[in-house]
Amino acid sequence: MNRALIVIDVQESFRQRPNWAATSDQNVAEKVARLVDHARARGDLVVWVLHHEPGTGNVFDPARGFCTYIEGLKPEGGEPELAKTSHNAFTTTNLQQLLTERGVREVAVCGIRTEQCCETTARVASDLGYAVDFVVDATATHPIPHRDSDYDRPIEEILADPLTLQTAEVIERTVYALAGRFATVSTVDEVTAR
Repeated sequence: MNRALIVIDVQESFRQRPNWAATSDQNVAEKVARLVDHARARGDLVVWVLHHEPGTGNVFDPARGFCTYIEGLKPEGGEPELAKTSHNAFTTTNLQQLLTERGVREVAVCGIRTEQCCETTARVASDLGYAVDFVVDATATHPIPHRDSDYDRPIEEILADPLTLQTAEVIERTVYALAGRFATVSTVDEVTAR
C-alpha cells in the first residue's frame, strides 16, 4: 500500500450553514463515495478527517453534534479517523506519522472546501514529499466575499455582489495554483479509470 485517499471535512457542519445553498456541489459526498469505493477496491488506505473547533459553540464544535460524516459516507474498520483544528490535515493530527508507518508515498485529496482545507492539505503534502492527486470534482466550496465586504451578510447579497468570487472562479483559481506545482489535478472519472 503506497497510496492513500484523504477525505477532508465532508461533514454535516457545512450543511448547517446558510451558504450551503450556494455550494459548488451539494452532492459532493456521492463523488467522494465513488473515490472511497475505488480506493478500497485497490487496497489503498482511506483516511477520514473532520474539522473541529471545540468550545466555539458554532457548527464545527463537536458538542453541537454536526461533526459527523455526510450521509452515505462511513469509515470501515481499520480506516483512520482524525480530528483536525487547523486548515490542513497534517499540522494538528498525526497524519504524516500514519502515512509514513504504512509506506504511503502518494495521496489523493478530496473534500470540503476546495481552496481552503483541501488545497492547503495538498500543498503541505507536496512540501512533505508526497505525490499529490487533487481530485477537483470531488471537492466543494462556497462563494467568497471580497476582503472588504461583510462576511455575515445573507448569502443572496454575497452572491449578488460583483466583487464576490463565485464558486467556479474559486475552483479554477485552485486548479491554476496547484497544477504542475503542488499536485496533479484529476477528476473522479480519471481516477476510477486507472
